[in-house]
Amino acid sequence: MATVTFAPAIQRHVCVDEQHADGPTVHAVLAQCVARKPELRGYLFNDQGRLRPHVAVFVDGRLIRDRHALGDALNDASRVYVAQALSGG
Repeated sequence: MATVTFAPAIQRHVCVDEQHADGPTVHAVLAQCVARKPELRGYLFNDQGRLRPHVAVFVDGRLIRDRHALGDALNDASRVYVAQALSGG
C-alpha cells in the first residue's frame, strides 16, 4: 500500500493524517484519500477534476510527470507527498 502524506500547508486548510491507499497510479490513491476526506477535493482539484496549479505531487521524492491524468505508476512501497507548490515573482 502506498503512503500518502499531505504537507503542513495543506493541513492548515484540511486536517488530514497520513493515508495508506492501494492503487496502481497517483490518481487511484488520491481518489481514495478524497473519498475518505471529501474536503480535500476542492483544495486539490478544480471544477474539471484537474490538479490545481498550486498543488505539487511527488512520488518517491520525484515530481510527477502526468499532472493531467495523474497516471504516474505506484508500487506497494511508494511514498506520495502532496504539497503546496511555490510560486516566484
